[in-house]
Amino acid sequence: MDTASFSGFLRTIAILILVYYAIRIAFRLLAPVLVQQVVKKAQQNFYDQQQNMQQQYQQQSGTSSAEKPKEKKKVGEYIDFEEIE
Repeated sequence: MDTASFSGFLRTIAILILVYYAIRIAFRLLAPVLVQQVVKKAQQNFYDQQQNMQQQYQQQSGTSSAEKPKEKKKVGEYIDFEEIE
């Protein structure tokens, strides 16, 4: 069975510290690019939704102006009842 040595422990700690700082540096370099991509994607989705809404609105306004609005059916006259005492 291998026994742990103090130099092995220090080597492991040094490797962990180096990996930690490497990840931090990589994240600082890549974070702006990743955020820019996310913002671009959100902007594109917003633009697509706005275009879809405009097309739907134009289709609705185009079909409703071409057709005559239907007249409501008359069911009967309105009768106002009064109380008799």
